[in-house]
Amino acid sequence: MESGENKKIGLALGGGSVLGAAHVGVLKALEEFDIKISFVAGTSIGAFIGALIAFGKDSEYIEEIVKNLNWLDISSVSLSQYGLLSNKKLGNVINECIGKTDIISAEIPLAIVATDISSGQKVVLKDEDVASAVMASTCIPGIFVPVEINDKLLVDGGIVENVPVSVIKDMGADLIIGVDLKSKLRLNRPRNIIEVLLRSFDFTLQAATRLQVEKADILIAPDLSNFNTFNVKQVPDLIEKGYDEAIKILKELR
Repeated sequence: MESGENKKIGLALGGGSVLGAAHVGVLKALEEFDIKISFVAGTSIGAFIGALIAFGKDSEYIEEIVKNLNWLDISSVSLSQYGLLSNKKLGNVINECIGKTDIISAEIPLAIVATDISSGQKVVLKDEDVASAVMASTCIPGIFVPVEINDKLLVDGGIVENVPVSVIKDMGADLIIGVDLKSKLRLNRPRNIIEVLLRSFDFTLQAATRLQVEKADILIAPDLSNFNTFNVKQVPDLIEKGYDEAIKILKELR
């Protein structure tokens, strides 16, 4: 990537629940190519991975975290009378990894995308508490309880921008690498209400995401059609898929 040596590179990490493990493989490839990231923006699980990257955690460290992150284990889910769960587990993991801190303290400038469920507006979090911001961005509507920040009820940022390319551009990146986890969806029959909700959410985002990623200079979109968005046992294979696709793209660019 000789042409990008003097450019500020931004990394836009998309949502995809457990598919987010593929982001770790992408990060591995970027490290191998010695590509320095100047800005990070993340939506949903991309916000979780992006926060760890922005606070100086490398792929080896994040891989161990993700392999042990059983945050969406729907095999044992028992819905409350409201049909809602809490995703505090992700927030707790963030605090354990980087301490309780604000986004603005990140080593690499970081932005986290969420959606104001009252207005439908995009909310870009840049100086709030990291754990709360990650919880808001990963708050899949209908599954997790909305997170209140600055008097706004926030849910998954994927509703407004699943791969936050425009956010990275606004941060000042000269060259944007976008990672789309949902370019292909598995069309098997859903088995329970959580899978129905996740599938509906995925289909809603798919068309908009295609338009969003067109503005990325480099798009990494691994074929994850053989995986689903909730089974954490897939994590090692997802990391490998993300790595293989990123290596292929980066070799072609070199």
